[in-house]
Amino acid sequence: MARRRDAVVRRGLRHVRRGIVEQPRMFTLAVLASSLYGAMAVVSAWVIGEITDRVLLPAFADGATTAAALSLAAAAIIGVALLKIVGILGRRLFAGIMSYRLQADYRRRVTRQYLRLPLSWHQRHPTGQLLSNANSDVEASWFFVAPLPFACGALVMIAITVVALFLTDPLIAVVGLVVFPLVFLVNVVYSQVMSPRMQRAQQLRAEVSEIAHESFDAALVVKTLGREADETQRFEARAQELRDGLVAVGRVRGLFDPLMEALPSLGTLAVLLIGAVRVADGTTDAGSLVSIAYLFTLLALPIRAIGWVLADLPRALAGFDRVTPVLEATGETPYGPEAAVAGDGGAEVGVTDVGFTFEGTSRPTLSGVTFDAPAGRTVAIVGPTGSGKSTLAGLLVRLVDPTDGHVLLDGVDLRRLQEGGISDQAAFVAQGTFLFDDTVRGNVTLDAPFPDDEVWTALRVAAADDFVAALPEGLDTRVGERGATLSGGQRQRLALARAVVRRPRLLVLDDATSAVDPSVEARILDALRSSDQPSTIVVIAYRQATIALADEVVWLEQGRALARGTHAELLAAVPGYAALVRAYSQAEVAA
Repeated sequence: MARRRDAVVRRGLRHVRRGIVEQPRMFTLAVLASSLYGAMAVVSAWVIGEITDRVLLPAFADGATTAAALSLAAAAIIGVALLKIVGILGRRLFAGIMSYRLQADYRRRVTRQYLRLPLSWHQRHPTGQLLSNANSDVEASWFFVAPLPFACGALVMIAITVVALFLTDPLIAVVGLVVFPLVFLVNVVYSQVMSPRMQRAQQLRAEVSEIAHESFDAALVVKTLGREADETQRFEARAQELRDGLVAVGRVRGLFDPLMEALPSLGTLAVLLIGAVRVADGTTDAGSLVSIAYLFTLLALPIRAIGWVLADLPRALAGFDRVTPVLEATGETPYGPEAAVAGDGGAEVGVTDVGFTFEGTSRPTLSGVTFDAPAGRTVAIVGPTGSGKSTLAGLLVRLVDPTDGHVLLDGVDLRRLQEGGISDQAAFVAQGTFLFDDTVRGNVTLDAPFPDDEVWTALRVAAADDFVAALPEGLDTRVGERGATLSGGQRQRLALARAVVRRPRLLVLDDATSAVDPSVEARILDALRSSDQPSTIVVIAYRQATIALADEVVWLEQGRALARGTHAELLAAVPGYAALVRAYSQAEVAA
């Protein structure tokens, strides 16, 4: 148990040091301001003692005093008070800057990690947890920083006070300072008791955020299936767990704070009792006792400040323990030294003996897949559900890397390309489109400097120009969160326009037009193929009209490319292909 307590204290001190090292300038300024306040607090005790001995007691004895003496006493008190105000303002300002800079810096670090880590990492971590890591966990990690400079300045104040106490009356000082070992003992016990409770509370915060995010994201499912009561109950149960966890934290904190408040007061009481006896027997004078008592009164605030930091450290450690795995996560996508081949028109795509197995599974999703897409040509990937089509589409734009084999762009392995090389040459449009809560223009350009005429050209290619022109504000119409004001087909067409406006040399469409009418889909593919410098298009397709437009079809079954050829050739030679295409055609007719 002693070892565990020591571990909590040592980890807390290391975390404090981490914050100081990362913001040394703001910390130094805040500590200097806090030290000024502490020094002036001690000086104020000396001033009060001197005024008591030199002004008040003589005035009581003589029945009169001078204006000069009163003015000097008032000037001393006001001067000390002004310097204390400067110290308070400086401490709060610089401590606040330090705290918010650390929070902002770590939020940026966490966000950079999110963007750097591969999709496979994101798929293993719930969105609610990631939101909690970037928000409440980071905030909790540095919550103790606000009182930290005050606590450090309080150490200066305590040191000055202890020296002043011993210079005034060593015996009374020893009696009063017995309180410090008690303060240390209380804080050590508190840290050990509080740490697991804070870790549990932070975990529950993340789980509550995760449930809320899922419920909001799946609002359509929840409402259409009548799951409102169940989702409410699920959220309520976890929220009650969080409530109970925070009550447990508050219960411990409620015991700790009064103890920290009471200990300095007990020291002051002991000082007054012993001091009164020593004043009565003439060992010390009344002015010295007043100064000592006032000094002990002042010690209550620095001891409380140290308590604030120690009280917040368990929560800070709990938050930082949840942030650290994100910052230390590995698996980022490595890049090579080669630049992508520059050029106009389509890119040549080669897939050579490609295999892929998802992490944690033994059965490969893709195995030995080989085909090529000549520059400017259209290749359709067709296969039954679960055959690996979407995985293959992701490999073509390096959302993931193959377990075996190579994916080539103009003869260069994608893993050899520099960072940004693939996104400069290729674009990917998924079936599940995402639109930002922004204007049509903003969703197409993503704030890149594309002029409106190029935006309209892309919209025409995507067969979206007619409905965008009919919107109340055209390109400036806001589409709502995730494009909530648009139909599924309209959202897909805007997502396609977003890819087209970038003039990619390779365009990968993962069933990206499934929500539009077949006639509109045919218009889109025809526009893509008939441009002056057509892109190479790889399309995951189901509709016969779409497949028939492709120059070549690759038949994918159970993760293997079993056949290649034109649509007509595969219809005649591959029974599985013919059966699948007929089934989809019949489903369209029935619909």
